[in-house]
Amino acid sequence: MATKRTAPFNFQGFLEKVSSGKTVLTFPKRKMIFSQGDAADAVFYIQSGKVKLTVVSQQGKEAVIAILERGAFFGESCLAGQNICPATVTTVEDSSIVRIDKDAMVRLLHDEPTFAEFFMSVLLVHNIRIQEDLVDQLFNSSEKRLARVLLLLAHFGKESKPETVIPKISQETLAEMIGTTRSRVSFFMNKFRKLGFVEYNGELHVHSSLLSVVLHD
Repeated sequence: MATKRTAPFNFQGFLEKVSSGKTVLTFPKRKMIFSQGDAADAVFYIQSGKVKLTVVSQQGKEAVIAILERGAFFGESCLAGQNICPATVTTVEDSSIVRIDKDAMVRLLHDEPTFAEFFMSVLLVHNIRIQEDLVDQLFNSSEKRLARVLLLLAHFGKESKPETVIPKISQETLAEMIGTTRSRVSFFMNKFRKLGFVEYNGELHVHSSLLSVVLHD
């Protein structure tokens, strides 16, 4: 007897039914959505576009901790009692963001079990990614870290067809993401290009052969 497959949760359709505590916002490229240290009082969902999360240490050193894209949540730390935003969030490209007030989000999680299950699954995937990033930082060379970031940005490893074209992203941002200097990123990008792993033609194209850098011991 065939097992009936459950249709994926249509969060976009669900959002349209949410009448209170929700605001749809549009931001141009390089617009700050909120800053590290601001009050944490809402959860955000990316309808379109991309954002980057950055943190600044007490010594003034800045690091990019994540690039999030359509379908991702951020600001969820407010649900765990965190009163201030732990990071600054800035758009990488023109973006449409849904802001859900903390109280409204708590009600949705309590009253809508299907949504609660969907939200939990998204957070678990994000948590796994954070753990993988930590292992990457601790044990891999900057060359491997750069290759992995490029592959992730190109969606390699996902069920859907990979996007081998990466939207324009600066070498400074890549350097901040992997914890190295811009000159090292430039060196490795030139190396990847000469080896045929990537190519530039107004856009950055990533080829599956770049996986060999990540898999090489």
